[in-house]
Amino acid sequence: MTLARRSNNVFPSFPSFFDRFLNEGLMDWDNLNFSDTDTTIPAVNVKEDDDRFLIEVTAPGMKRDDFNVKIENNMLTISSEKKDEKDESKEGYTRKEFSFQSFQRSFSLPEWHILTDKISAKYNEGILHIELPKRDEVKPQPAKTIKIS
Repeated sequence: MTLARRSNNVFPSFPSFFDRFLNEGLMDWDNLNFSDTDTTIPAVNVKEDDDRFLIEVTAPGMKRDDFNVKIENNMLTISSEKKDEKDESKEGYTRKEFSFQSFQRSFSLPEWHILTDKISAKYNEGILHIELPKRDEVKPQPAKTIKIS
């Protein structure tokens, strides 16, 4: 039994979709979130409630000391650099391996909305949690009834 491409007028874009996917989608590595070290950039969730912003960075296998979190000019920057070197010498051969991983994500914060001295971060079960508490002035205020005289 041989497989042959069949022309089908019902789905005229079907072959071109797969041709584009196979020829462009899989081979166009620039469309993927890969850094120069062929590692993916960690995914980030940003949540907001009445009292705070919460940023969650997925980074399994890392340690809390691998991260650098800083805030400067209303810009929150999360970065990491991790180097690993292995050197093994035995009779007749030497094996030397090394790897380097790094990433940096930056977030522009709403000006004057965050209590920068109260920002906290913790790393738990592969997720870096960064809490950015809001100033009281920007938190939603309860409705106030105005007495009519």
